[in-house]
Amino acid sequence: MNCTLSYMSLHPVVPSNRVFPISKNNNITTTLMAHSNQRRRPTTTRHPKLPKNLQNPRRTKLPPDFGVNLFLKKPSDEYDPIKADSVEEQEADNDFIWESEELEAISSLFQGRIPQKPGRLYRERPLPLPLPHRLRPLELPTPKKRVYLASSRASICKQVYKNPSFLISLARDIKGLDSHKDVAEVLDKCGRFLRKGSLSFTVRELGHMNLPERALQTFCWAQKHPHLFPDDRLLASTVEVLARHHELKVPFKLENFVSLASKGVLEAMVKGFVKGGNLKLAWKLLMVAKDGGRMLDPSIYAKLILELGKNPDKYMLVMTLLDELGQRDDLNLSQQDCTAIMKVGIRLQKFGVVESLFHWFTHSGRDPTVVMYTTLIHSRLSEKKCREALTVVWNMEASNCLFDLPAYRVVIKLFVALNDISRAIRYFSKLKEAGFCPTYDIYRDMIRIFMASGRLAKCRDVCKEAEMAGFKLDRQTVVELLQIEKESRIGTI
Repeated sequence: MNCTLSYMSLHPVVPSNRVFPISKNNNITTTLMAHSNQRRRPTTTRHPKLPKNLQNPRRTKLPPDFGVNLFLKKPSDEYDPIKADSVEEQEADNDFIWESEELEAISSLFQGRIPQKPGRLYRERPLPLPLPHRLRPLELPTPKKRVYLASSRASICKQVYKNPSFLISLARDIKGLDSHKDVAEVLDKCGRFLRKGSLSFTVRELGHMNLPERALQTFCWAQKHPHLFPDDRLLASTVEVLARHHELKVPFKLENFVSLASKGVLEAMVKGFVKGGNLKLAWKLLMVAKDGGRMLDPSIYAKLILELGKNPDKYMLVMTLLDELGQRDDLNLSQQDCTAIMKVGIRLQKFGVVESLFHWFTHSGRDPTVVMYTTLIHSRLSEKKCREALTVVWNMEASNCLFDLPAYRVVIKLFVALNDISRAIRYFSKLKEAGFCPTYDIYRDMIRIFMASGRLAKCRDVCKEAEMAGFKLDRQTVVELLQIEKESRIGTI
């Protein structure tokens, strides 16, 4: 019996025909597979050795191509000599060396942390809003949320009681009434839509229409309606209208009246007296209020100073008001009030008042207007401080302040006083370019400066231009021109 034994191994085996006796009775032939110590050569060809330039490359390897997905590319173990030769030729053709700056630029792209979101990484979160239930004191009931339905009356009232066109139309309707009719015929129709302070506008409009009686009737009608009176604004407007039209009865004892009246009513009464031309009563009321410790608004002083400054006999009263105004700490004047007081100061030759008011206005954080600049230049020119006035002109130019006709007139007068003919001519041409028509005093100043410089041709041109504008030269200017022409003729002979 022949038995073949097999053995599983990774090594190749070689068959061997050898008989092993197993027993005496039975002869069993065993064929063993002998192992060979030498490995069998594979049938495939071996890879050739890489050339030296590929085994030890002189330059660093190129970065991978980011356009190709290297993970999906299948690796190939087979070696293709044709492809290898083509790769070697291609590498030989494209053999260039990367510079160190390029390598640093590429490596810097992969260094550091790239922010995920634009903007600040560490932003401070705002504090949460305060909760109303924590701010409200304890042991108080929660307010009920009531839903108010918008009614037609409420919406109309909000649109009407502050509307100036509606309030002016009321004054016009009252003016159109017959003399024997009362204002109630107009006001009763819209009384439910009015509120406190509404009729003060209508009363002032009636005062502009010269209807003080109708203004008083409107005030009396408002007294009968609880939702319209008491109203201090309506009372002040009525008092001002009556005082302006000399219809207000002044009590004999002003001290008792001043102690009982409110500040708004006192100021309205002084305004009415000033606008009506009753400066004596306005001055008396102001002095009584001062003695009683009632300080009125500085604008009331400014209005009274402006009206009293028009009369030379009242200059002492103006000086008293200026001293009182200068002692006040709560000085609050508008630009118009400051300019009015500065003009009165120039008239009184109190140039220090003009300078102090201008400095106070600029230090209060407000920008002076062209009127205030012009008033300051006129003040320094009247004080014979021409160089100081010239600095104001440069400040006007630096602040891009637009000149008006009075500003050009004062500036040209300043350059004539400085005998600066070039700047006078320049501002005279600027005046024309701005579209203004020169006045007679501007023509006269230009003629005088040309006469002083001996430019007779320019004098004749300006004289012709003034005559074409409709002005006639005064006798003194004509005499001076004739005298200069005679001197020039004698000099040529």
